[in-house]
Amino acid sequence: MPQLAARVGRAKPSAIMQVADKAKRLKSEGRDIISFSIGVPNFLPGSHVYAAAREALEHDSGQYGSNRGPDALLDAFCEHLGKIGLTGYGRVNVATGVGAKHVIYNLAEVLLDEGDTIAFPTPYWTSYVDIAEIVGAKIDLLPCRAEQNYKLTPAQLDEALARKPRVFLFNNPSNPTGMVYSKDEIAALADVIAKHPDTWIITDDIYNQMVFDGVGYHNFVHARPELRDRVIFIDSLSKTYGMPGWRVGFMAGPEIVAQAVVTMNSNHITNLPEVTTAAAVAALIGPQDVPQQKCAEFEQKRDQVMAIMSGLPGVVCPRPQGAFYVFPDVSALFGKTHGPSGTTVANDVDFCNALLETKGVACVPGSAFGEPRALRISYTCPTPQLEPGLQRFAEFVRQLA
Repeated sequence: MPQLAARVGRAKPSAIMQVADKAKRLKSEGRDIISFSIGVPNFLPGSHVYAAAREALEHDSGQYGSNRGPDALLDAFCEHLGKIGLTGYGRVNVATGVGAKHVIYNLAEVLLDEGDTIAFPTPYWTSYVDIAEIVGAKIDLLPCRAEQNYKLTPAQLDEALARKPRVFLFNNPSNPTGMVYSKDEIAALADVIAKHPDTWIITDDIYNQMVFDGVGYHNFVHARPELRDRVIFIDSLSKTYGMPGWRVGFMAGPEIVAQAVVTMNSNHITNLPEVTTAAAVAALIGPQDVPQQKCAEFEQKRDQVMAIMSGLPGVVCPRPQGAFYVFPDVSALFGKTHGPSGTTVANDVDFCNALLETKGVACVPGSAFGEPRALRISYTCPTPQLEPGLQRFAEFVRQLA
């Protein structure tokens, strides 16, 4: 029998989806399950988005579209960029994809030859490693522990860039930690990047509209405008607008990179569907009340989660200021036994398995994100489930001895 390509062996199923699937299976068996596992916003976009989609259906051309994206969508995204202070980008600097993950995969194909190095901080979004391995890149992980608030320091970045990786990938606000870099922190990192001109910079900032406490969103290009020649900004409709299933992602950066992504699209997807792009335009340029309201709700939920985390023995949880995650370090609890069940918790996977089996609460082990001392809680569940889920989590922790 013919063999599969070697790269298939480097592709791994999503650890997040494995947890979610187990939670769904237990729920189908009649268990009372509260899921903190999936990073979906759990709200729907405003009615104007659906109205635009219906209108597009009424006038569907049935034809192929642009590999880059229709002009109306490119212009809407450029307008969005201007609102967050990333000015001076035109259609030639922008490309679209089937979600941000597809855009990042295209960029990996465009920027990385086999054997090249990509560097990024740990904890990381799970797909970073998967994509890098599929394209045959080497990975340079930059550990950022809870004691440094899961944030990369300028010294760490300077040391990493001195090794001349082809790509440095940065995520702000962060999935899985929810941490947000301040204006001064971004400026300090940008000063380091400016010293190392041989590395492409990808900023995966799809949570840029979900920032709390008035800290604001900041980008390396804000701090050092000359970096725009090698910074590629990633965005998406999924989180901000409650549209993960619509699959619309964007990049903005140097014209040569955008054109290369367009070429990849011509071979991968051809174009985004007309209905999807019409909805995307409406989301970007229409009323912003829904995303603004949801951001405020997530900030309140963050406070609710942190009120519980801060009082738990053995749990260290830096305070996130964006996205909709917390990432508590629970390593001080490893080696303890859950009294009622008799289960010994040796590591993060044991912790999450025992939590799900005994309390019906699904979380994702931190090892899925490169940090096995911790676990990720996504607090986007329906509001009535949040408090009971947190109380079950707290009860589980207090029963460890």
